[in-house]
Amino acid sequence: MTSVTPMTKMLSNSEISSELDERSREIFRLIVETYLEEGEPLGSRNLSKKLPMSLSPASVRNVMADLESLGLIYSPHVSAGRLPTEQGLRFFVDAFMDIGEVSESERELIESQIARDGAEKSMERLLTDASQMLSGLSRGAGLVLATKREGILKHIEFIRLEENKALAVLVWDNGDVENRVITVPAGTTAAQLAEAANYLNHYGRDHSLSEARQIIEQRQEALRSEVDAISADLISRGLAVWSGTEAGQPAQLIVRGRSNLIENVQDKEQIERLKLLFDELERKDEIVRMLELTEAGSGVKIFIGSENRLFSLSGSSLVVAPYRDSSRHVVGAIGIIGPTRLNYARIVPVVDYTAQLISKLMEKG
Repeated sequence: MTSVTPMTKMLSNSEISSELDERSREIFRLIVETYLEEGEPLGSRNLSKKLPMSLSPASVRNVMADLESLGLIYSPHVSAGRLPTEQGLRFFVDAFMDIGEVSESERELIESQIARDGAEKSMERLLTDASQMLSGLSRGAGLVLATKREGILKHIEFIRLEENKALAVLVWDNGDVENRVITVPAGTTAAQLAEAANYLNHYGRDHSLSEARQIIEQRQEALRSEVDAISADLISRGLAVWSGTEAGQPAQLIVRGRSNLIENVQDKEQIERLKLLFDELERKDEIVRMLELTEAGSGVKIFIGSENRLFSLSGSSLVVAPYRDSSRHVVGAIGIIGPTRLNYARIVPVVDYTAQLISKLMEKG
């Protein structure tokens, strides 16, 4: 995990750019590119040989000291070369990196893995294949986050199972039926279950989830006067199970290729940190927030190390892009978890192309 040189103030990219001259930028670029390609620190002697301009090792060391004071590079140990800090990687990605195109061979591989079996493939199978494919291409872990579907509701019904349990049956416009068990207040009657279902059907039928939630939430005051307290509570629970937030299930998470993250790690402490990351992913503590971050704007987002709380301990990076339904609503995100030493220039277009392909397939579905 990269350590960051202590600084009294974190400089912005524009402030850093103003501090760098041509040779500083070239030295910084070489340090980062060597790290991304080889994972090794670059020393002043080797740096001076790689530079397009003539510069002595002593002069290179002076420039490296300036870059270190800006928080862009650090020395892993005494007398070693320099590695980029997380801030340095962020600056490189934002200011230096040229995003390439998806190669023809990668394009064909992505399409063959995801689009195979055509319309016969379920959405879960599609997303699982996408996660597996990204893992294979990146040698990292492929991640897919899918929110509950933004379909059109045709009917909802509550069926009593036990004293405090009921089955919520939801019928969607495409004929899909979802059954979910929910907790209901003790003593709930069949009449109250029917009243809650009738209310949701009246105001929610033929609307998408977001539209229906907005309509019913706007009627909160009227709701209290139109139905009794238990029915009102059931309506809220019905909305919760409909959106997938009941029982701590805000989204479906698919992760493939976790072993890739541990494969070349020798440090026991780093392995433990990665295991903590896997535990966090299972608990989904930050997953919904991750999706919200992808919804801000469009295109691919890159989170490096501590920029995202979920990856702060493991020092991992996340490259993620949203995918959309036929109405152009963001309904999920797809990406790659890997070490900070990712080939960002190659990974970013791959993730972007995959997200666009999934969006197209969802439009056809």
